[in-house]
Amino acid sequence: MNKKIVIFCAISIGLGLFIGYLIFKSPKETSNHIEAHSDHNEQWTCSMHPQIVRDEPGDCPICGMDLIPVEGGSNGLSQEQFRLTENAIALANIQTTVVGNTQRDGNNGISISGKIAANEKAIAVQASYFDGRIEQLNANYEGQNINKGQLLATIYSPELVATQQELITAASLKESQPRLYEAVRNKLKLWKLSDAQIQSIESSEKVRDKFPVYATVSGTVTEVIAVEGDYVKRGQPIIKVSNLGTVWAEFDVYERQLSQFKKGQNIAITANAYPDQTFKGVVSFIDPVLNTATRTTSIRVVLTNNNALFKPGMFVNGIVETKSDIEHVSKLLVPASSVMWTGKRSLVYVKIKPDEPIFEMKEVVLGVKNGDNVEVLSGLQPGEEIVTNGTFTVDAAAQLQGKKSMMNKKDENNVMDATPKTEMSRAFQKSFLEALSSYFEFKNAFVDSNVEEVSNFGKTLLSNFNDTDITSLSKSEKSYFDNCKKILGEMLKTTNIDTRRKYFVNFNKNMVELAMLIEGTNQAIYVQKCPMADGNKGAIWLSESKEVKNPYYGDLMLNCGEVIETIK
Repeated sequence: MNKKIVIFCAISIGLGLFIGYLIFKSPKETSNHIEAHSDHNEQWTCSMHPQIVRDEPGDCPICGMDLIPVEGGSNGLSQEQFRLTENAIALANIQTTVVGNTQRDGNNGISISGKIAANEKAIAVQASYFDGRIEQLNANYEGQNINKGQLLATIYSPELVATQQELITAASLKESQPRLYEAVRNKLKLWKLSDAQIQSIESSEKVRDKFPVYATVSGTVTEVIAVEGDYVKRGQPIIKVSNLGTVWAEFDVYERQLSQFKKGQNIAITANAYPDQTFKGVVSFIDPVLNTATRTTSIRVVLTNNNALFKPGMFVNGIVETKSDIEHVSKLLVPASSVMWTGKRSLVYVKIKPDEPIFEMKEVVLGVKNGDNVEVLSGLQPGEEIVTNGTFTVDAAAQLQGKKSMMNKKDENNVMDATPKTEMSRAFQKSFLEALSSYFEFKNAFVDSNVEEVSNFGKTLLSNFNDTDITSLSKSEKSYFDNCKKILGEMLKTTNIDTRRKYFVNFNKNMVELAMLIEGTNQAIYVQKCPMADGNKGAIWLSESKEVKNPYYGDLMLNCGEVIETIK
């Protein structure tokens, strides 16, 4: 019995060792195989510049830091896909929607804003018909309603007194001098005296020293031009009268929206004063001239104003049903909140798997914005699930994981265009940093739209460049520096601020490239970008302050832009 027990224990121990070998040795070999495969395909990135991706370890070409392995290389995801935790999704309130499921509602159509204005076709000027002094002005405040034939003013006119005396004399000679008599009467008629007034003067043989001026139209006084006691000349305006039976609703339309408008389009109008009412109108006029400052043009709708509901200056909103809105079934619409604009690029984040939080960035080509939605011409397919809320949070996660993002555009080799870092001489860096002080004053002069200061600081900056030793620069860096000098010199030959801003766009492209190579600055330098500048292509500049002050538009769009890079 003891022998059997010993044999049984030996067999059990041997079997246990064999099973343990199978359990622990096999995964190790598999792990080694996977690890070797992973090492073979491992990629490396920079913790400070995640746009840099390499197939082998080394130094970052921008900051010189050691590259680190890209995480998640063996998790079954493609190079540009990344995963978020459920906790991160909940905290950031990230929401998604399936493309093609956007429902049309009352907010669709192009929304535009405008004001009520007086109908200029119904504006009349009431003028004096003879020289004289205004003795009494009955229409003497704006907003006063007047009727046709109503007494507006009484005027003393020495010229009219003399002509009345001529009439009395000519009336006594009308049998012998009929032509003289008719000439005097016609003269008074040209001064808007009625036949009854002329006959009264002739029959009474009394000269009147004050004559009335009557309204020739009905309406509302919109401007009082003269006051009592003023001397007026023949034809000089006294008041302006506007007939507010019809008014204009004038709306500003952005340049990119113009293709969606035409005469005869229906428009639904609401006024802040009457939020529960909708007024129907038709586009009657589209201004042929574009406002170059605001990049907008004006469209006009004529509204009937029988009950005097509309007051000139009143704010109104309009919804215009466009062709693309009517044919929305054949268009791919996505919520505008899902799209990130970077000037040249429009980006969305797609959720790759419906049951897993895996995302990937895609570039899309956009069409016209309709209400809260925007048309996608290419880049997405119906049925794809995109991020509609928390898009910028997802983009930040992509940047941290070294993936393509809004601030990080990679080329075919997955490497962002970057100027290799070279060993610059301390003398050049010192001179360039001194030039930056002049640059900031130069840039701020553009912000203030001060032509004189732009010239003065531009000359100072050019002088700084001329005194800078560039022998330590590489060929490409010298090219950037020479471009700065050349563009600045050409800019200073012009005097128009808008023309100079066009030069400033290209100047900054080269200036930012040089600034990115400088190390050891005493303060942070911010690279800022306005997506609307340079004809909506986007333009960059350097700033000593994180606060955005746009040098390309000044007061028109002072805070338009964002910080896209910080040079420390």
